[in-house]
Amino acid sequence: MKKSSLTALAREQLKIARTASSGRSAQTVFGGHERVLRQTVIALAAGRKLDEHESPGEATVHVLHGRVRLVAGDEGWEGSPGDLLVVPGTRHALEALEDAAVLLTVATRT
Repeated sequence: MKKSSLTALAREQLKIARTASSGRSAQTVFGGHERVLRQTVIALAAGRKLDEHESPGEATVHVLHGRVRLVAGDEGWEGSPGDLLVVPGTRHALEALEDAAVLLTVATRT
């Protein structure tokens, strides 16, 4: 069994994101391309975003720190710590309204 502190990992990734030229950082916590389930902590400095991209499959975004906005077309949903946002099955983007860290969980079909 492996135990991870999402709070510590979010703090670490935020530190990296704040100094990165891209304003973001990420680390896979569990799974990967060879598994159905993948969980990744993503940190975004305030005002930065993950540009619009295709849906990875069934996915959720659990806000660990800060505030984010998930946008798909004309719709958008804001999230604060503790909120769970369901990622739409369409093209979407994720914006950091303030320094933020999220846990992205993706389940892909094999």
